Amino acid sequence: MSFDIEKKSMPERFQHLLKLIKSRRFLDMQGLGNEIPFYICPFKPEESVEMEKTRKNLTINLMQTGVKVCEVNLYDISISLIKERNIWENIIENEQTFNKTDLMEMFEGILDAKTYIIPNIINKVNEKECNAVFISGVGEVFPYIRSH
Repeated sequence: MSFDIEKKSMPERFQHLLKLIKSRRFLDMQGLGNEIPFYICPFKPEESVEMEKTRKNLTINLMQTGVKVCEVNLYDISISLIKERNIWENIIENEQTFNKTDLMEMFEGILDAKTYIIPNIINKVNEKECNAVFISGVGEVFPYIRSH
């Protein structure tokens, strides 16, 4: 049975995700072909605020049932990495002079997924010893980071 989540109301999505993430199959990491379960919950841009509230409520509900959730925001990680390189102020001051191509080239090394983003996520997950990881901020960093 297919669950076309994009066509469901936010309360229906919430219930579906809560049930899925609390399931033994998910928590025991039994995906198709015994791969780690990896789920994407798509939503329309105009649903962003409501989805953010839903994600926060999911986290609270799951934690109350003993499921430890680690929340990772790609946008926050990106800003942190840029600030660590001491170029944040330069970017802010000269924002109007950069075009998309210039920014892409600048961020290519700073926000490299294998070198910086993934290790950062792994550190956050290992610090909290979680059962589930929620990755947000995906739209905010596109196209500078492609989260595929």
